[in-house]
Amino acid sequence: MRAIIVDPRAEEGFAFAEVPAPEASPGRVLVQVHHVSLNRGDLNDARSGRIAPGAVLGSDLAGVVVAPAPDVRGPAVGARVVGLAAGAFAEFVAVDVDAIAEVPPTVDLASVAALPVAGIAALRALRVAGSVLGRRVLVTGASGGVGRFAVALAARAGARVVAAVGSDEHGEGLRSLGASEIVVDLSDMAGPVDIVLDNLGGPQMVRAWDILAPGGTLVSIGWASGQPATFQPYATVAPGKRIVSLLIEGPVATDLATLVAFVAEGSLPVPIGWRGRWDQIHEATAALRARQIRGKAVMDVQTQD
Repeated sequence: MRAIIVDPRAEEGFAFAEVPAPEASPGRVLVQVHHVSLNRGDLNDARSGRIAPGAVLGSDLAGVVVAPAPDVRGPAVGARVVGLAAGAFAEFVAVDVDAIAEVPPTVDLASVAALPVAGIAALRALRVAGSVLGRRVLVTGASGGVGRFAVALAARAGARVVAAVGSDEHGEGLRSLGASEIVVDLSDMAGPVDIVLDNLGGPQMVRAWDILAPGGTLVSIGWASGQPATFQPYATVAPGKRIVSLLIEGPVATDLATLVAFVAEGSLPVPIGWRGRWDQIHEATAALRARQIRGKAVMDVQTQD
């Protein structure tokens, strides 16, 4: 089967190749992949050495089950599904039943391909932060995939959302997702915030910590800035304030099902800022690295659902 593998010889660290097709196994269904979503973490994986050369890249996928798990667990053959799996950028992927959710026929399969990494990160970050009802929540890097889901989910839960972006242009569409304020420079903000969902790290994270109210929580989701965060002495010795890191671990099926249900009922928009064939991955990669994508990049593996 055709797949996108880690290839250190390639300029971007990945290339298309023919690899053996996987099979269903106990606890895993075989999915024919129709759509995948490109994450910044996938680009890092291609170059960081965390994934061995020749291994298939990718995490987010949506498709149709073509072989059930031998132990009769999980979705049946023909089920439309979304999943989180290592090696998602392939024509067929064996997916753990604890990392997959069924998609109703009323929901666009390409849209839900954008959910796994970014949607789960945003959902779990809010869970770590606690109740946001009536609270002021700052989302940094709000124009990206995780950021836009975080804005929408926080607003859905009753928060007053402040979306921090890199430019006025990057703020487009965020009010429709539920942001009540959009800021480009955190120094322009009035008053403290109760919760920070930080996708950038670096100096922006430090500034966000400074305006976090006593008793507040900063959830570190990502580090898209690639810059160090330098705190002044004793800056982190504050009354009740805390920094919590987030990493997606353990079963995700329940969270995926929750996100799919939100999409189905119309309460969670899926912002897709780039859409194309998977053989256009270099175009998507360039746009993602240049921060030109507002939301998620979705690539089509199959031409029809």
